[in-house]
Amino acid sequence: MPGAGTAPEEAPPEIAEVLEPGTTGGGKRLSPSRLYLRRFARNKPALVGLILFVLLVLFSVFGRYLTHWDHEEADFTALSVAPGVGGHLLGTNGAGNDVYAQLVHGLGRSLIIAVTVSLLTTAIAGLFGTTAAYFGGKVERAMLGFVHFLLILPSFLIIALVGTHYRGDWQVLVVVLTLFGWMLTARVIWSLATSLREREYVMAARFMGVSPIRTIIRHLVPNIGSLLIVTFTLGVASTVQSETALSFIGFGVKQPDVSLGSMLADGQNTLSTAPWLFYMPAALVVLLTVAMALIGDGLRDALDPTSQSGGRA
Repeated sequence: MPGAGTAPEEAPPEIAEVLEPGTTGGGKRLSPSRLYLRRFARNKPALVGLILFVLLVLFSVFGRYLTHWDHEEADFTALSVAPGVGGHLLGTNGAGNDVYAQLVHGLGRSLIIAVTVSLLTTAIAGLFGTTAAYFGGKVERAMLGFVHFLLILPSFLIIALVGTHYRGDWQVLVVVLTLFGWMLTARVIWSLATSLREREYVMAARFMGVSPIRTIIRHLVPNIGSLLIVTFTLGVASTVQSETALSFIGFGVKQPDVSLGSMLADGQNTLSTAPWLFYMPAALVVLLTVAMALIGDGLRDALDPTSQSGGRA
């Protein structure tokens, strides 16, 4: 038995990580959300990505107030002028459209598409994967067969045909990217959820007569929440790249609307005469992709209890 003057023993590392700073084993424990927040805050690259993403969002929302030009308005007295000439902060394109105004609108349009598609695909994949895992048997085989069928379809050709038919309507682009963007994630979620369906709380819900949909939403989906969060974050970056690629080759957003991809497509032909028309939207695409990748890595490390990348909370 230790003497009266003996200092209290230090809490083990795995326990100390979830205690309030300055406390020992008998201190107040952190809630999971606060623990994840502290681990994320210790990850400097993730914070840089978050700050960069917030700045990009603020630019897309409030950047229009820094110019009197609209993204559809053309200045026929200033065609393909360099940045700073004729009252155009970042110059104009060959049609006389203000590049700054188009960047603001294009970034906003790309963000709306990316966030919407990533949110929808994550929700569909989460519900589909957990439902297949919960029921098992013939239902599981049928649902996985449907996923495998969609995976072998030439989705790029279908997206191209639909995009061409509807002349670049971004709402249609969101629907098509969502329809062909959830299958791989659903299969990953299914493989993880198969280990959860045998847990005690799921079995207890079955025996108590809880409806399948309630069990799936209340017990299965929350237990893969960390995977869904990371999937959504990284999905934003991948959707930006998909939308940019489709718009770049002419199957995405088209005039009079504009996105970062359509700006890249317009600027590729003027690299030697007006390089700013290509490099400025390209810079925003790179910044947005890097920001979401850093945030996704930070969330993955913060939500993974075995990771030390974010440091001790």
